[in-house]
Amino acid sequence: MNASKQPERRLIAANKKARHDYTILKTYEAGIVLAGTEVKSLREGRASLVDAFAQERDGEIMLYGLHIAEYGYGTWTNHQPRRTRKLLLHRVEIERILAKVREGGITLVPLSMYFENGWAKVELALARGRRSYDKRQALAERDANREIAREFSRHLKGRTKRA
Repeated sequence: MNASKQPERRLIAANKKARHDYTILKTYEAGIVLAGTEVKSLREGRASLVDAFAQERDGEIMLYGLHIAEYGYGTWTNHQPRRTRKLLLHRVEIERILAKVREGGITLVPLSMYFENGWAKVELALARGRRSYDKRQALAERDANREIAREFSRHLKGRTKRA
């Protein structure tokens, strides 16, 4: 049997608004330090990245504002839903990220959270905030590209647009 070496990825949560509010410059994959009940809650898909952000604290990168709901079957060992969590990155990556962030105008935003081969991971992005006119321009560009693709598809299928 030929087993593929593709890593199995299962999405837990995505921060869709981040791609709208920020221009993504570079992405990183980071592990995350979790408690047992947090992992069980994540396996049920009960997490939200809406208000989450990452910052440096004592030479480490920490994730703030990530909401992982309490595990329903947890007892006194249950976790705090919005506690600060440490991200696991190589020292060289941390130093590169922190150098970029210290330049100014760049922030660390979590884009998605997923399980990869059983390990919880966070897709972290170096991002620059967009102004409202940049957001409108990006939306207009995306709509124009979508319309071009639609017309091209119709042309290839031999259909013409009916008025």
